[in-house]
Parts: sequence; structure tokens; C-alpha cells
Amino acid sequence: MVSQPATVTLAEAAVDELKSRVRGDLIQPGDAGYEEARKVYNGMIDRHPALIVRCVDVADVISAVNFAREQGLTLAVRGGGHNGPGLGTCDDGVVIDLARMKGIRVDPAAKTVRVDGGCTWGEVDHATHPFGLATPSGFVSTTGVGGLTLGGGIGYLSPIYGLTIDNLLSVDMVLADGSFVTANADEHPDLFWAVRGGGGNFGVVTSFKFRLHPVSTVYGGPIFWPLDQLPELMAFWRDYIQSAPADINGWFGVVTVPPAPIFPEQFHLRKMCVIVWCDVGPLDQAAERFSAIRAFGAPAIDAAGPIPWPALQSLFDALFPSGLQWYWKADFFNELSDQTIALHKKYAEQLPTPFSTMHLYPINRAVHQVGADETAFGFRDANFAEVIVAVDPDPANNPRMIQWAKDYWLALHPYSAGGGYINMIMDEGEDQVKAAYRDNYARLARVKATYDPSNLFRVNQNIKPVG
Repeated sequence: MVSQPATVTLAEAAVDELKSRVRGDLIQPGDAGYEEARKVYNGMIDRHPALIVRCVDVADVISAVNFAREQGLTLAVRGGGHNGPGLGTCDDGVVIDLARMKGIRVDPAAKTVRVDGGCTWGEVDHATHPFGLATPSGFVSTTGVGGLTLGGGIGYLSPIYGLTIDNLLSVDMVLADGSFVTANADEHPDLFWAVRGGGGNFGVVTSFKFRLHPVSTVYGGPIFWPLDQLPELMAFWRDYIQSAPADINGWFGVVTVPPAPIFPEQFHLRKMCVIVWCDVGPLDQAAERFSAIRAFGAPAIDAAGPIPWPALQSLFDALFPSGLQWYWKADFFNELSDQTIALHKKYAEQLPTPFSTMHLYPINRAVHQVGADETAFGFRDANFAEVIVAVDPDPANNPRMIQWAKDYWLALHPYSAGGGYINMIMDEGEDQVKAAYRDNYARLARVKATYDPSNLFRVNQNIKPVG
């Protein structure tokens, strides 16, 4: 995944013309700040765009899209930049960087929020929390709003309020021909269907409008158990979480406890199981409701309790700063059999680096109440989303940790539902994209042919246009 320095030299007159139409920054190789500007969250990605356009408004986006199309250049779009395979950048092309587009407007009476395409979820939480409101938004606050939303949006609040896309009311977009449209249930409904899970295939989403829900202080946080208890704990969690009240969620992970002061020293750097909980029900009932959870043996570390929603969302941000080496593998599962649990224990014992991990996210309740063909997200019948994450600061560890992730995935995949969460797979080719969308792929390809027939937006988990 290592690239060479940019080899495309753009016509000076064309760049000057673009500068005259753009209020944001244009950054080229050799400019001050270029090396920093070309970086993405995954330090494994090393690409050299010919031009980075840091847009400040929709007009800038329109100009940048037109420039890339007219110059015949590869075009990538970057929101928060968390994308694992680095699909927010490219070699020798144009990067539209939305990071300066940070507008957020909360309407507390209507319980909605309008969010610009460069925002992160932490910034949204900052704006909505004073009103006691939130929308389903993943598990890490530094994640970009655009990437998470367009891929579906599995999060702590999904059992009670659905995926992020189930709370998406409208999008504003710049299309491949440079035109600007609003897509919602009434305007361009086919496009609105496609962007709810179909990724960045259809244009640049410059703003999102979401439905908000009453969420303020929740009862949540991590509870750790020894790794040797994984088979019994995972079986307990599997059964509990599928019948738990909709306002209780908890994802299962295998981790190495970081040597941080918040954790008892005797557990530092030990491989352990963790369930990170989020209960949005009445706080005065939470301790009683958690008694069944705490009844499973004696936790090694119990850090669950009342916590403001933004604090839960940002709890693990500091553990994964930008620039680490990342490699992801993902699958959906309808069930977790005893055979799969045994495999999880085997590979958990082999965690290759202290940063590497595996997470299982529940998909149930409200997510299942939406039909598989109502949005582009097709795995509405799955019960769990698995992501295997190989992470480390040192590139020298990449071969070992990537092999662990691949071996882990290959061992579990025969038991899977056959495809992975589009937000958590690497750049693995057309077959994996088709598997991620199942029966919705053909319709997505037709929508793509309508709105981007030349496949200008192809630096993504690409859906090729088919008329």
C-alpha cells in the first residue's frame, strides 16, 4: 500500500482558474503543508494527490468536482478521514477535503440537526448534548459523519433508534455533473435510497439532516473479564443481548488492557474480554437492571456507571490516535455457534499487538424493523457485525498482524452471513462489495448509472454503473 510521489503535473492555467473560483485552500506537492494535508487516519496509507482542495462551502465543492471531471483526473472525497483502506485519498488525482465544512444547526423543537459534511461525531455530540439529544452515531467520536452515515451507521443506540441511516431525513449533494440536489423521501427518492448505505458512490454529500432522540446521561462503560472466561462469557452475552430491552446495548471485544492510570496496574497489558455497555433507560433503574449482567462471575474491572453520552462516545478516542497502522476484516453473523466461539478464543489468545482487537456489535430490535430493501443496507436480518482490527504504531509489525487478521477472518467466514459491513472492510474488490450489498447491488448499480454514469466517484467501495 506504499505509493510513489505524485507524477501528474497539472496545467498552471487550469489550477489558476480553479483558484479564482474557490474560497478554500488549494494544496499541491511542494506547497507548505502538503505532507500533512495528504495524511489520512490510517498510517498504512501513503498516497500523493496532485491537488487537495479544502472546500469551505458548496460552491467550492461544485468547482472542485467540475475541475476533476473536466481535467480527466481521479477524484477522492474525504470527510472525517477514518476510512480503513484510505478511500478518502488517491495518487495523482484530486482530493476534495471537507474538513473545513463544520456547520451544525440543532432544531430542538423539531428534534433535528443539520450537519455539514466535514464534521465528526464528537462535534455533533457537542452541539446536540446541551439539548439532551443525540442520534445513532457509531462508537468513536473522531469518526467522520459522512463516512459512517453513508455506509449504514451501527452504533450504541441502534437497538432502540436504528442505524444512523434510519434517522437520516435528507441530504444535500453535488453530483458528478456539478449539479446540486436535495435528496429525501420526496425529492430524488431513488438517490436517497441509495445513499442510505451505498457509500460515496453517488456524489459529494455536503450536508445531512438527522432525526434526534432524547439521550443525555446514560448508564454505560466497559466491564472486563479474564480471557479464559471467553467461551462462557460470549455465550452469556450472545443470549442476553438478543433478549435484552431495546434501551440496553453492549458490544463484545477482545483487547489488551492499556497501561493507563484508569485501569488497575495488575491488569496492564493483559489480554481480556470486554463488554462496553450503553443503557439509555431510566438511570434510577440501571443498577438493578445490570444485576443480571454482573451476576456472570466476578468482573476483573467494572467501570460501568452513569456517564454523559459524549463521554461514552469518546471513551476510547485517545487509544487510537491518527497515524497508526490499520488493517480491518469484517463479516455479519446470524448466529454465534459454539464452534465460532471456540475460534474466537483461539485467535483472541493470539492478539498480535497491544492495539489489535476484535469487536462484535449487536444488530437487533429497531434495525430489524426496517426491510432489507428499504435502504441500501441489506443485512437487516443479521444479528451481529464482526470487525477484526489489526493495529500498531510500527509498520514493521504489519505483516504479522495482517496475517493474524486474515487467518482469523478465514476461520470464521464459513459461519458468517456471507458479507461484511461496508464501513469496516478494506479495498478488497468487486466481489466483496457485491457480498456487502446482497440483493440490493443490482438496484444500486442502476441508480449509479443514473447519477454517475461515467463512475467519476469511484475511489470508494465501488459500485459500477449498469443501466
